[in-house]
Amino acid sequence: MNIRIYNARVLTMEQGRDIFFGEVHIRENRISYVGNAENAPECRWDREIDAEGNVVMPGFKNAHTHSAMTFLRSYADDLPLHNWLNEQIFPMEAKLTPDDIYHLSKLAIMEYLTSGVTANFDMYLTPDTIAQASIDCGFRTVMVGGLNNFSQSFEGLEEWLNKYNDPEELVTFQLGFHAEYTNSRENLEKLAALVHKYKAPISTHSSESAGEVAGCIERHGVTPTVLFNSLGMFDYGGSCYHCVYMTDEDLDIMAEKGICVVTNPASNLKLASGIADITKMLEKGVHVAIGTDGPASNNCLDMFREMFLVTGLAKVRENNAAAVSADNVLRMATVEGAYAMGLKDADVLAEGKFADLIMIDLNQPNMQPINNIEKNIVYSGSKQNIKLTMVNGRVLYENGEFFIGTPAQEIYAKANEIISRMKG
Repeated sequence: MNIRIYNARVLTMEQGRDIFFGEVHIRENRISYVGNAENAPECRWDREIDAEGNVVMPGFKNAHTHSAMTFLRSYADDLPLHNWLNEQIFPMEAKLTPDDIYHLSKLAIMEYLTSGVTANFDMYLTPDTIAQASIDCGFRTVMVGGLNNFSQSFEGLEEWLNKYNDPEELVTFQLGFHAEYTNSRENLEKLAALVHKYKAPISTHSSESAGEVAGCIERHGVTPTVLFNSLGMFDYGGSCYHCVYMTDEDLDIMAEKGICVVTNPASNLKLASGIADITKMLEKGVHVAIGTDGPASNNCLDMFREMFLVTGLAKVRENNAAAVSADNVLRMATVEGAYAMGLKDADVLAEGKFADLIMIDLNQPNMQPINNIEKNIVYSGSKQNIKLTMVNGRVLYENGEFFIGTPAQEIYAKANEIISRMKG
């Protein structure tokens, strides 16, 4: 479809470009024009959308999540990380079927759309059914391996890497593993070999809790970051999730290698894991993106809440109200998320980029008066302000309605059926 969005406040997220009144044109799945109305090319449109002065901007990128964990939302709360994981989560996950993961991923996609998320970085058990859910919904997903001593395999990682490797498609795959503490050193060495074989980035959970870091030092004599780097795992980039307990040496490695920290403040708070030092990361030139983590540990998939927590917690941690500005946070949620996920064509609104965008409703009381739009989005914005979410040139969510091929009530019923079977 050819779509014209006009009468918009356009926030491209390009460096140095201010918000302006103008238009965004979409041809098929790409942006063909971003600019003022006077210079806009004429075209025959399949649809014209009057933005009515609302904000049009790149969609948020949820740069770390486990989508299908929707079935465990509010199931195993109020427990510390390792008890939560080993005593509650792993046993229930063992009961999941690939078909379960397909349906549960659809539920998460619906929630992403209501939160203005146009792409997610998804680590979970069965990439093929995750991919199918995303394709069937029209959603963009970068899948990442979750190899550990108990699930997935090196052969599987290679197969998925080769199968989902076209950046033009909705679904791609990156190398990844669950964490240092769930993998043997032999696994880590084999993963490093795969990184070098394919010259590919790799991603993992890292330094999420003090106990995790202490355990790694006990096993290997160094922190997780130093260990991964010494094995050559960071030679082609990648991402590390959480990164709450990082030394200066760790952060220097991340900056040097271009490794992106994906911070998950709500999950870290709920599991009492701690508060990441975002200020120091930015000072050292580390890329920082934002993720919700999974709906079993968060429990919602809300990027507005994450954005507020990133800046709010940094201010409290530093005892400095100027720490980690709204502009920085908005960049983390969009441009840096795209960097973490390898989505170079989905970072900003510009000609030739993917048409992955959102419209934010300013005609709500929490967005008035309009003193500063970026600050309104980060400090007072909420999911109620998401008026439209477009992925790959298709409107998937608009004015409270979903356009993903399956009725919402059918998805809800299936999710409840799955968890009832498991608990039964």
